[in-house]
Order: sequence, then C-alpha cells, then structure tokens
Amino acid sequence: MIDFKRPTLEDRANFEPLLQACGFRSCEYSFTNLLTWAEAYDEGIAQVDGFAVVWVGSNGSYLWPSGLGDRKALLETLRQDSRARGVPFTLAGLTAEQCRKLEGLYPGQFRFTNQEAAADYCYTVEKLSTLSGKKLHAKRNHIHRFEERYPNWHTEPLGEDNLAACQAIAQDWETEEAEAGLEDWASDQGERALTLALRNRAALGLDGMVLYDGGGTDEADSPTPDRAVAFCMGQPLGGDTYDVLFEKGYGEVQGAYAMINRQFARWVGETYPHIVYLNREDDLGEPNLRKAKRSYYPDLMVEKWSAQMTEDRR
Repeated sequence: MIDFKRPTLEDRANFEPLLQACGFRSCEYSFTNLLTWAEAYDEGIAQVDGFAVVWVGSNGSYLWPSGLGDRKALLETLRQDSRARGVPFTLAGLTAEQCRKLEGLYPGQFRFTNQEAAADYCYTVEKLSTLSGKKLHAKRNHIHRFEERYPNWHTEPLGEDNLAACQAIAQDWETEEAEAGLEDWASDQGERALTLALRNRAALGLDGMVLYDGGGTDEADSPTPDRAVAFCMGQPLGGDTYDVLFEKGYGEVQGAYAMINRQFARWVGETYPHIVYLNREDDLGEPNLRKAKRSYYPDLMVEKWSAQMTEDRR
C-alpha cells in the first residue's frame, strides 16, 4: 500500500509546487487546507511518480492527483492501493473537467455523483473590487453605512501586532455561534483549522488583512477607541485563482464583512495582477452561508463530483 502520512509544515516545500502544478481552481489544492483540515477528514499525503496524492480516510477516497507525468499509470497504482485497503476505488472532489478526463481514460467504468455542498464559489477580482452593478447595490450600501459611522477606518496587514485581535474576533464569533445554537461539527473543526492557520501563517505563506473601525461613537454618541472588526487570510492557488481561506468579523458592525471583502479583493488585484478569480470556497450545505455566498452572484461555480469504479461498487 501507499505510505500516506499526515501533512506537516515541513511538507509544504515539496507538496505545494505539485499541488499548484496543474493550475486547479479547487480549494482542495491549497496546502494550507490540507494541513489545517487533515485531522478532521483523516487525510494523508504522499508523492508518487511525480504527483501529489491525497487520501481522504473519512470517506475512503482519493483526490484527483496533481502533478506532471503518466496519470493513467498513477490511477492504476491508486486502484491497486484501494484494493489492498479493501475499499472501492473512489475519487472525490472532481471538477467537471476532471470527470471528463477520467471517463476518457476509463470509458463507462465509473459512476459519477454530484457533491453539491462541496462546490466552490468563485468571483472575479474586478467584481469584488468594484461591486458595480444593480445586483450588488446592497453591498455598496453596507459599505457606505460603515464609512459614514467610521470615517477613520483603515486596514493593516495581518501580523504579530494584531494577531491577538484576530484571535479575539474568531473567539467571539464562535461564542456567538454556540449561544445561538448554531455550532456543529463543521464550525468546531473550522475553529481548529483557523487557529492552526493563524499560528502558522508565516510558515504557510499566508496573506492577511485586518480591518479597523478607526474609532467611532457608541449608541450614546460617546467616542470609542480604534478596534479591529474583521480580518481575512488567503493565498494563491496555481494558475489564475486565489483562495480566500478564512474571513471573520463582528456581525453587528454593519458593513464590516462587505468592507473587508472589497478591500482584500483590491489588495489581491494589486499584489497578484495575474489573478482572475477569488475562490471563496464552499457553503458546506449550510443555508445561511449559502445565502451569503450567493448574494455576491458568483461568476464561476467549481462543481465537485465523486466517482466510484462500477466493478468495485457494493
């Protein structure tokens, strides 16, 4: 069997170039995602014949391998590995293009199932930077309200000086979720993933931005000190796509989310001119998250499929 191992920070140098080699837009090809969610999904990684291979133990599947080489030979290796493990040969997180390639290599031998909740929402950098058009009028209004109440707002790069503030925002968000009875497995694991990413942001090569309100007034019109109200982190995937991995803010601060979203999009556009899409990842099938992501009208949905070899189906 293939000797899969749990990813560590030390693996980034060898695995990230392979994960980015094919320019896949899916968030699964972010090394940070693999590292921070590995425990939750029982994931293991291995290098096989010039490819990065990921085993997802939680559902007994492999990700579509990323790398350069004889893909058919590698798939045969994975097929033998699945047999040695006593599980059906299954690939998960496949895009439509990857499904077509798999069908071309194995005509009629796989059954495909749409993983609707796993689809990634992608938006052009231009759209999120400008928020132009009638459909995004409400987003612009939220930003205007924020600017009116906090005329001295500003942003700063995420670093050691504001790490504690970001951790506090994340903790307050989790507390609110728990008090509202909305905390579940996904939010619990997401908190762990975010904590790990914050602690290791430099080693993972993560970009980050923190939004401050610049001080304002409370309901009694008394002055309030400058405070961090939202932050986000991300990094480029291979090709033309940037993965926005984490975003948290105070929901009661009107416009905070819309503002950090717009400002980070503008920063990405200036810093990485080749980037066309911002991948804001999936909605996990969660209704409120789905509503929020759809409210920005995605320009591209990266659909995900699973494929199981028919002769192995049980």
